[in-house]
Amino acid sequence: MKSLPLEPAQIEFSADGGPPRAPRYGDLYHPQIGALAQARHVFLGGNGLPARWGGRTRFVVLETGFGLGNNFLATWDAWRRDPARCERLIYVSIERHPPYRVDLARAHVASDLPDLAAQLVAAWPPLVAGLQTLEFEGGALQLLLGLGDASELLPGLRLAGDAFYLDGFAPARNPQMWQPRVLKALGRCAAAGATAATWSVARELREGLQTAGFAVDLAPGIGGKREITRGRFAPRYAPRPLPTAAVPEARSALVVGAGLAGAAVALALARQGLAVTVFERRAMAAAETSGNPAGIFHGSVHADDGPYARLFRAGALAAQREFLQALREGVPGRIDGLLRLAEGEGGGELLQRLGLPADYVAALDRATASARAGVALPQSAWLYGGGGWISPADWVRHALARPGIRLVTDVDVAGLERCEDGWCLRGGDGAAQGTAPIAVLANAASASALLAPLGHAAWPLGLTRGQVSFWPKASPATRLALPVAGDGYAIPLPDGGLLCGATRQADDVDPGLREDDHRDNLRRLQSLTGLSGPAEAELWQGRVGWRLASEDRLPIAGALPLPALPPGTRQDQARLLPRERGLFVLTALGARGLTLAPLLGRLIAAQATGAPWPLEQDLADAVDPARWIVRAARAAQPAA
Repeated sequence: MKSLPLEPAQIEFSADGGPPRAPRYGDLYHPQIGALAQARHVFLGGNGLPARWGGRTRFVVLETGFGLGNNFLATWDAWRRDPARCERLIYVSIERHPPYRVDLARAHVASDLPDLAAQLVAAWPPLVAGLQTLEFEGGALQLLLGLGDASELLPGLRLAGDAFYLDGFAPARNPQMWQPRVLKALGRCAAAGATAATWSVARELREGLQTAGFAVDLAPGIGGKREITRGRFAPRYAPRPLPTAAVPEARSALVVGAGLAGAAVALALARQGLAVTVFERRAMAAAETSGNPAGIFHGSVHADDGPYARLFRAGALAAQREFLQALREGVPGRIDGLLRLAEGEGGGELLQRLGLPADYVAALDRATASARAGVALPQSAWLYGGGGWISPADWVRHALARPGIRLVTDVDVAGLERCEDGWCLRGGDGAAQGTAPIAVLANAASASALLAPLGHAAWPLGLTRGQVSFWPKASPATRLALPVAGDGYAIPLPDGGLLCGATRQADDVDPGLREDDHRDNLRRLQSLTGLSGPAEAELWQGRVGWRLASEDRLPIAGALPLPALPPGTRQDQARLLPRERGLFVLTALGARGLTLAPLLGRLIAAQATGAPWPLEQDLADAVDPARWIVRAARAAQPAA
């Protein structure tokens, strides 16, 4: 599904401190009694909170209009103050017209919750369409922010909401927010026993909620409103859920592979409260391609803004947030921008048409890009302000050091079996290495070998050899100020050296360093930046690794389908296929593992535990391990 460009909020602030106004809708953001008073009475009180989340492992709130974030702040405050609060609160909110950071800060300049408001403003993301996850309270509180039209985003969410905040400008002024399509989607997102609340008592709203499966009543209002609407999910007919591989009761998980993919999955599962054991065939983590001294991450711009561009945009934004925290904790890297060479001029018009803001990507002419790079670039470039580089090996070790994760090395997992406790991993001698309700295969091409005995078909994959070249402590130090990518990439290292690469040789398994490959990398560096490496070949250092990629250049991430589908199973949509309970894979990250691994690790953790997915359904379908089943089924259908 192609996202419509965002239209950020237009806000009129009152000179006398009254409620801000939205001129687009001719309405106020909150009543005169105050936003927090309304939030506490209507949305928290109307949903029986905080009492209903007491003692829960996870509680999910879904809001249909984030506005200026006052309902979120009130909920955060109530959760924080409650000694019986749930372990993890996930607050999912949709906003068609998000505020600019400066306007958000102005709206909360006199907030009654200044500390929480300041944290929200500091975490406020670039205004690009799609889902973004912001974390607070050490990750125990997540804000899953969906920027876009509710009628587009809601049908693509995968979650089970416990409480619904139906907020937005008045139905008469903003009918799009309250249309039957939106309300019907709430029923598909509702957990058993879910509740809903809103300040509106419009008849069309109450009828729409009833059609969506909610029993509706009225309760006393506040601030001059006589009544508010409450709902309780009590569908006459239980909606048919989509197939799932989740094991919500699981308390442990196994991960095979301790590279980028395995570390990202293990970290995400540990954040969901699981005890995770990671098995690695080498003597240490990140011993293969993930062991390069430095690697880049950044988004992507495509004229059609299709699934590829949207996936890499979501991945880059998630990677930026993940790696920023790691850098603060000592992992080597820099996140102050990355330049990617662009073909031709006119990039600014494309970004404007796509609605991509400058704090995500900016189009720079050759002169400006060269000034930012510190060297003369051959052409114009995209500047990804949140892009940069990080040491993959150091990040992997950092991620696997999180409490709740145990790394077991020198174990070559040779077998995967179903067992009473879920899944059992066996070593080459047949001995059981571990059992758990959840197993994730993040061991690159070896995943197919483990799945074949269970009846799973192999995916169309290709392996490419790559060699990087680097020279630390260069003299003189490199003049390159930012990483530059295009045909290859160049990364300035902290000690004044530089890393560049990488070569690409399909189906080449030679692990040895090659002088010809060094020279190829140096030619590529010269073409990208005008820089030259050391003349003395003995100063050249390098590393060889292998990239695994699928035929469609997208990763493979998610739950495994059943190897033998029941007769009559619809196979034209991946989301309809029944799944192996508790079995997942993350592989084929190609050359963009740093960009994609953090987000896809979170996706698998959400699929495994039943938490809200951090990615829209159509993008999850695009990376689904079952997508080739779907393509074969569609190809077999007779032409209309």
